[in-house]
Amino acid sequence: MEIDSRTKLYVEDLKDLYSAEKQILQALPKMIKKASNEQLKKAFEDHLRVTEKQVERLDRIFEGLGKSARGKKCKGMEGLLEEGKEVMQEDMEPDVLDAALIGAAQKVEHYEMAAYGTVRTYAELLGDKQAAKLLQQTLDEEGETDKLLTKIAQSTVNVEAMAGADV
Repeated sequence: MEIDSRTKLYVEDLKDLYSAEKQILQALPKMIKKASNEQLKKAFEDHLRVTEKQVERLDRIFEGLGKSARGKKCKGMEGLLEEGKEVMQEDMEPDVLDAALIGAAQKVEHYEMAAYGTVRTYAELLGDKQAAKLLQQTLDEEGETDKLLTKIAQSTVNVEAMAGADV
């Protein structure tokens, strides 16, 4: 692979994602603890394990590039997770908190889907087929998580949260 500004952009975006995933690994246990809905709690627990595998995939990509994954802090993810932290500190009914947690988690998922789609495309354009395949795998997982959160929200959590809502 030719080392030029395109590759630097790719590596910088990968580092950003690596930082984002590491931050998510720290945030998910707190979200698991705060969730009261068992389906939501399980979804967060499952995604914690999936995120660990996603970090391993990024490690493999960096190894293949001969680059370090460290050195960048994802400020976008930091902001999204800070918003989620603020939500968890609010005094609200458990079902309302669950709805807020889903909203915060989906913001994170959408950020990740956009970022993984970008780096997957970069990998394809740079001819790194193995990395593109690994990144697509993660992108698919993020989409599945987003769909699961939507299903949980629409089937129970949002219904329960809005049942007593003052409209």
